[in-house]
Amino acid sequence: MSILQLNNITKRFGGLTAVGNVDFKVQKNSITGLIGPNGAGKTTIFNLITGVYKLSEGTILFNDKDITNKETYMVAESGITRTFQNIRLFKKLSVYENILTACHRNVDYSILDALLMLPKYRKEEKLLKEQADELLEIMGLTARKELVANNLPYGLQRRLEIARALASRPQLLLLDEPAAGMNPDETEQLMLLIDEIRKKFNLTVLIIEHHMDLIMGICDNILVLNFGCKLAEGTPSEIQSNPKVIEAYLGVEG
Repeated sequence: MSILQLNNITKRFGGLTAVGNVDFKVQKNSITGLIGPNGAGKTTIFNLITGVYKLSEGTILFNDKDITNKETYMVAESGITRTFQNIRLFKKLSVYENILTACHRNVDYSILDALLMLPKYRKEEKLLKEQADELLEIMGLTARKELVANNLPYGLQRRLEIARALASRPQLLLLDEPAAGMNPDETEQLMLLIDEIRKKFNLTVLIIEHHMDLIMGICDNILVLNFGCKLAEGTPSEIQSNPKVIEAYLGVEG
């Protein structure tokens, strides 16, 4: 059963076609990889899914509902969250405050409840703090909860960004190069973490990544882009042995 369906999507910037007539499905509870050389259109597709860019042609369905060209906040409310190539945190807030701020998207109390500190407000705030503590524990950040986010090592900043994305309780998590800048040990730990959160939160994950060990190690299905077009799709073993993919990445001997 597919949770996300892209139907012949196209994005043009003036006379440049960044993504051309791409279609694919993401199966529910799967981890799907989106790979390709630099400039292939991977991040553009993320921006189209999340409403940052508007499609020139095509449609996007999420849970069989049309989200084509919806505003970013509407896409988030539907159950899709993402991380970015360049880490975006509240750098002067603590680790804990970063996560708790993201958790507040789920509140259901009114301003009056908060001002008067009514029982509904106190109950929900307690639940939000429990949720933040749980995310800290899962991401291995509990011991650093009081640190200013900007003072975290790079790999842990990545974990914090994922924790914030999880705080809104998404159904589909888009990860844009989460292993960028990580060493091999950090990448391996991240691979295990992504699989763990997929299972724990009953998530579907769509991931852009250049670390092929990570992609081949955790993905159920992989889509390969080249020059904005769909080059290949299949299981990790099928992609590894696909001549078109090998040519796109390694070139052809002359």
